[in-house]
Amino acid sequence: MKAILIDKDDDAYRAEVSDVDEGDLPEGDVTVRVAYSTLNYKDSLAITGASPVVRKFPMVPGIDLAGTVESSDHPGCKPGDTVVLNGWGVGEVHWGGLAQKARLKGDWLIPLPAAFTPRQAMAIGTAGYTAMLCVLALEDHGVTPDQGEVLVTGAAGGVGSVAVAVLAKLGYTVIASTGRAAEEDYLKGLGAAGIIDRAELSEKGRPLGKERWAGAVDAVGSHTLANACATTKYGGTVAACGLAQGFDLPATVMPFILRGVTLAGVDSVYCPRPRRLRAWERLAADLDPAVIERMMHEITLAEAIPAAADQLAGKVRGRVVVDVNR
Repeated sequence: MKAILIDKDDDAYRAEVSDVDEGDLPEGDVTVRVAYSTLNYKDSLAITGASPVVRKFPMVPGIDLAGTVESSDHPGCKPGDTVVLNGWGVGEVHWGGLAQKARLKGDWLIPLPAAFTPRQAMAIGTAGYTAMLCVLALEDHGVTPDQGEVLVTGAAGGVGSVAVAVLAKLGYTVIASTGRAAEEDYLKGLGAAGIIDRAELSEKGRPLGKERWAGAVDAVGSHTLANACATTKYGGTVAACGLAQGFDLPATVMPFILRGVTLAGVDSVYCPRPRRLRAWERLAADLDPAVIERMMHEITLAEAIPAAADQLAGKVRGRVVVDVNR
């Protein structure tokens, strides 16, 4: 089988498409014939070695996959089932989805929602599933469309694109923050009511700013997250899920103790199964398949390696689907 294999030694860190013996697949009670994977920010960090995402070598990257169960010793999976996987340390400590086959724990797999094809599920991927977890966090903390504008940072990326599309469909007034002015038409096509330059949020700001946002979805971190919190309205919620700008949070407690702002952390990797299922059910209901097609493009397995560097450089729009069989 073909797979992207990451390895390193004293001289080099390398990622390349390799022929891998199926007998080398790691332990697991389900073998999946992979149809599609995707290229997430974390996958790009792993492929390039820009961050120590990979914990053991050699490693097949790919934190997402969609495919068909080929064999199973797990009671919840049977041969022929179409399944999706997001996270669970796959692509970091366990071989992942950028391969033609994967051996996994059945507890990690969920059924593919009938609303989506495997290709569409990977156009959503961890990025889209994380975006929906953020939307659920806003809803669970009482943020409603009538309360005012909702900010989405890193809006032209994978998480941001899905967040913009879903929130707009649900009736929220979405303001999209991006550093790429050329993406304005794309973001407005997804439903954004307005665009702001990321520079308005990415520098050091005041402990409290003018109240503007009823809520926010942040995939950026650092000063951007701090400024989003500082400009959120009384009682609002900021759902934080990423660190594209940095993992630091140069903020004060002022928004939280003077305005009652909630900072809701969103983890997609080890999210419990019931909430995963809820997120995918909501994606099936609230994400238009036609919108999925507008926010994605498809590449081959070999093309994923150079695409990783482009993604880290901010040159990739929306979602990247990888056909592992090409």
